[in-house]
Amino acid sequence: MSGLVPDGVTLPASRSERATTRFRRLLAERSYVFAPGVYDPMTAELAMYQRFDAIYFSGYSFAVGYLGTTDMDLYGGAEIADGARRTVAALRKFQLTMAVGDPPSGIPGTKLDIPPVLVDMDTGYGNAFNVQRTTELYVNAGVAGFHMEDQVAPKRCGHIAGKALVSADEMVGKLRMARAVADDLGSDVVIMARTDAYSAVDAPERARGMDLAVERALRYIDSGAPDLVWCELPTSAREPTVTFAEEVRKRFPDAMLGFNYSSSFRWDKDPDPISFDELAALGYKFIFITLAAQHAAALGIAHLYRDLQHRGHAAYVDLQRDEWAEKDLPSKSHHFFTGVPYHQLLGEVYGAGRLGRDVREHQTAPEETRV
Repeated sequence: MSGLVPDGVTLPASRSERATTRFRRLLAERSYVFAPGVYDPMTAELAMYQRFDAIYFSGYSFAVGYLGTTDMDLYGGAEIADGARRTVAALRKFQLTMAVGDPPSGIPGTKLDIPPVLVDMDTGYGNAFNVQRTTELYVNAGVAGFHMEDQVAPKRCGHIAGKALVSADEMVGKLRMARAVADDLGSDVVIMARTDAYSAVDAPERARGMDLAVERALRYIDSGAPDLVWCELPTSAREPTVTFAEEVRKRFPDAMLGFNYSSSFRWDKDPDPISFDELAALGYKFIFITLAAQHAAALGIAHLYRDLQHRGHAAYVDLQRDEWAEKDLPSKSHHFFTGVPYHQLLGEVYGAGRLGRDVREHQTAPEETRV
């Protein structure tokens, strides 16, 4: 029972489970954990409603959604940490509102587990002391995990030319700092180490390409700090994906790998795109699509806006017709999706009379035209 829902409404037992514990269990139980990329609370809630195992809070998506700009370290650690905090909090609230449903409208409650959220930490936003602060912010935000990369700061997207690397020693120090902070806070947060060595143009080592990527990954695993390693690759080609996994697992057979099914690649042009199951067989345990929500939202919005320019009000009427034809789309009623029924029911318990279900605005339109 919870005092945050009306009597008779139950919540999944997972509500009291730590996100880090759930994420680690999923990694152990599943052949792989897939997470769509999100950039704000709403996209995360939609992913949760579709019952994805986990959610990936993309840095590039955050840069686009928060600043309207590219992924070149143009936001700070405190900014994305706050975005992650608001997203985690929204998912906890969303679990409550969906569990209540809308009884007066005949919509039953839906029990949803809160998916663990893994967040982009870029380079840690500076040196080891910046990593210390950022890790504290992330852990206190309630995220299940984060990844950090070995680029210099300011960094750039892994698929933008001109990447340069810090020394492997500096990266290991950052990873160890992150783990030490998490331990100090009593958190078993999942840490993923990313190397951009495969396509970096500047690095302290003589080696380049796959040799350097494997060498870096092995150094990071050997430090004992990260739980997963990830090599950012420049294309969707199979060969580097296979080679990296095989080379790393020669030394660490149980190593867990991350894979960015990157939105920078034209998978639709690849004659034989690698599947999630194939990646899992190679040891890729965490698979994510960085800008999945960003591209989907931009496509849908662009279609609507173009249509509005040409057809005016009819375009929006058609949108609503399509939207309400969907049988299982909670966002078609923005009042339901944002939890108005929940707030009204709980308002009767904790609030003044005007917060309850019996209060209605004077309407000039028929009841059935309001959403």
